[in-house]
Amino acid sequence: MILSFHAGTLIFSAHPEPMPEELLKFFTFDARTNAFTACANDYADIVITLIKNKINFTDAAKDYVPLKINRLQKPLQLRPHQQEALSSWISAGRKGITVLPTGSGKTILAVSAIANTQRPAIVLVPTIDLLSQWANVLENFFDVPIGILGGGSHTIQPITVSTYDSAVLNMEFIGNKFGLLIADECHHLPSNEYRTAAKMCIAPFKLGLTATPEMAPERSSVLTSLLGDIVCRKHIDEMAGSVLSPYIIRTIRTQLAPDELARYREMRAVYTSFIRSRGISFDSPDGWKNFMIQASRSDAGRKAFEAFLEQREISRAGKKKVEYLREIFQNHPKERTIIFTADNATAYSIGRKYLFPVLTHHTKAAERKEFLKLFREGVYSTLVTSQVLNEGVDVPEAAVGVILSGSGSVREHVQRLGRILRPAPGKKQAVLYEIISSDTAEESVSMRRRDHRAYRKKGAGF
Repeated sequence: MILSFHAGTLIFSAHPEPMPEELLKFFTFDARTNAFTACANDYADIVITLIKNKINFTDAAKDYVPLKINRLQKPLQLRPHQQEALSSWISAGRKGITVLPTGSGKTILAVSAIANTQRPAIVLVPTIDLLSQWANVLENFFDVPIGILGGGSHTIQPITVSTYDSAVLNMEFIGNKFGLLIADECHHLPSNEYRTAAKMCIAPFKLGLTATPEMAPERSSVLTSLLGDIVCRKHIDEMAGSVLSPYIIRTIRTQLAPDELARYREMRAVYTSFIRSRGISFDSPDGWKNFMIQASRSDAGRKAFEAFLEQREISRAGKKKVEYLREIFQNHPKERTIIFTADNATAYSIGRKYLFPVLTHHTKAAERKEFLKLFREGVYSTLVTSQVLNEGVDVPEAAVGVILSGSGSVREHVQRLGRILRPAPGKKQAVLYEIISSDTAEESVSMRRRDHRAYRKKGAGF
């Protein structure tokens, strides 16, 4: 009996007759090749079942040998929460997801997992920025070459870092070369594209890392099927003041200017009138999709969509909102501040008004790196960004965050809070300001995105 790996799939040829029921749940019979095929991700369970049923087989699927890591190049001292997370993961058979807030040391936990497991490892990350950051950290700790997949690089080593996109393209060829799969920001993994990377990897040991595991039930089920259950979870509020900086949250309500308010109400009426006439409900999971379909079918629909965009823009970037920033700067003259917006136009507008550097997805990598360096050194006291600093970037220690606009996503809101919680010498407290336009839809958006225990912590704010 031979278990082999081909094109991201396990193949069991010269199979036993009859196939035991316990194995049938993993395999599908391919009449063309007279062989059984299975998802590579099920490798460990299949091998365990074969051994349990005393079926002799040749394992031609695995193409790696244990790593010999006698010591790390740098001393590694885990903090209590990291040691707890590592121990819980080991107790779960070195499989599962660890939820730790931004700034609490998920990368160091992964280094410890690689050293403990002593198996070739592939680390999946969502961005080019994280690709470089992870490679640098791993090079500092391990005395072996670090492979890189993505950003123009294509080198495979026993320890390799890959973007999710590159992993999707390459895992069918390399999915049998690693015994440990680490997925950073693993809440991305359940997407239809990225999940294939995990499915084509035989790694028997798996570690998912995220600060924000909240997702729809279907996606959550996919994630646990690929990586295992959550084995350890630490919350922002319970780590604030020890591992993370203590923080407060201040919600500021501003009024639209009279001309803005009049235009907002006019556009809001066009938009809401249309959705009511079409019986569209946003309480339904398909509410937005239904609106977009209906809006594309008539002139009235297109006008309703344009009205939606305009009223949203007015509420997100009201004049008094932008003016209130001046008061925040006066209250925190020496503290590094990040201003978050929902769109590029608002970010650039604030940058021009206050002469602040702006980071968007248009910012070139070298320029982004320089901006963050100068921010870290204190040359720049403030950065303005739309989306790109939510996750996937090693943001220097800011003390003040300002959410000028954003979506109703709880994940986005928690990620933005996490950007100002990294402890630093002399940093006593982090402050997150949320500025919303009163008497607009932003009121309900704010309520939705604050539905998280980090925002309900006693003393967190007012």
